[in-house]
Amino acid sequence: MKAGIVGLPNVGKSTLFNCLSNAKAQSANFPFCTIEPNIGVVNVPDQRLEKLEELVHPERVVPATVEIVDIAGLVKGASKGEGLGNQFLGNIRETDAILHVLRCFDNDNIVHVDGSVNPIRDKETIDMELQLKDLESVDKKLEKVKRAAKTGNKEAQKEEAVLNAIKQGLESGTSVRAIEISEEDRDEYVSPMQLITDKPVMYVCNVDEGSATTGNAYVEKVKEAVANENAEVIFLAVGTEADITELETYEERQMFLEDLGLSEPGSAKLIRGAYKLLDLETYFTAGVKEVRAWTIPVGATAPQAAGVIHTDFEKGFIRAEVISYDDYIKYGSESKVKEAGRMRVEGKEYIVKDGDIMHFRFNV
Repeated sequence: MKAGIVGLPNVGKSTLFNCLSNAKAQSANFPFCTIEPNIGVVNVPDQRLEKLEELVHPERVVPATVEIVDIAGLVKGASKGEGLGNQFLGNIRETDAILHVLRCFDNDNIVHVDGSVNPIRDKETIDMELQLKDLESVDKKLEKVKRAAKTGNKEAQKEEAVLNAIKQGLESGTSVRAIEISEEDRDEYVSPMQLITDKPVMYVCNVDEGSATTGNAYVEKVKEAVANENAEVIFLAVGTEADITELETYEERQMFLEDLGLSEPGSAKLIRGAYKLLDLETYFTAGVKEVRAWTIPVGATAPQAAGVIHTDFEKGFIRAEVISYDDYIKYGSESKVKEAGRMRVEGKEYIVKDGDIMHFRFNV
């Protein structure tokens, strides 16, 4: 599961990506590795992991990770192949969620590709290019479906109606995620098409240092503009984040953050937001050898969660021993949780909850 950073040139995308790539410098254990020049595997900051570490004193701690992709800046005409258009659109199609960076700061020394700072116009520029590409995909699909619908095929007729609704929405400048379609129709006809503007999005407002704690008027305009999209809007000062990563020690970084009135780097908020945007959650295993965060899709069953550790665990799943995170912290150890009668035994139907601490019993 990957989240792609998108935006116009010179809005701070690459600086943000580099901040994430140096995120190891912002926390005691926060490593990063690069798979390709533009893909980073970044640890998900999680205070629960730190609390478990304090209680268990394991030999090592392994956090959850999320993949972030730095995608080349898009320009007007990308849908027709302008700039790196085709490559950009191909890269973004391969991601599962979009982190849309918008410039929300004034600085005469940093040239804006369109001559002035206007995050709403910038958002619309990118939206339009993505919508045009989706429209191309919908038109191609409609050609095939219409032929089947003419023969009286009821299923094809239903699909044609859904595709026409999407076509109308896109032509009027509405992204697929904001078009009203029933959940059933979305699952059946829309999701398989992997349309770009159907991907979940988070808007990342790049603000000046003075706006790092409260945001600014640009951020408020973005929030108003995306109100119908059910999208999260966060703001951070990317330039300041870059300065923080340059500091040598954890203590220096904390002092810098305190001076700004921040409790943690904005990049930590962004990484957690990306994780949530991808519809992911975490369960833990906790023992003296290792305390580890495991990533699962929201709604995963106990056997599916076991399969993340090893496929044999899923195949031979017998049961899961489960402790809620709150109970583990309250009682302080696995043995005390057991004594209190708060450990549960769950079977194959159990839906794992975010923060569960689990042991699996299996037989292969």
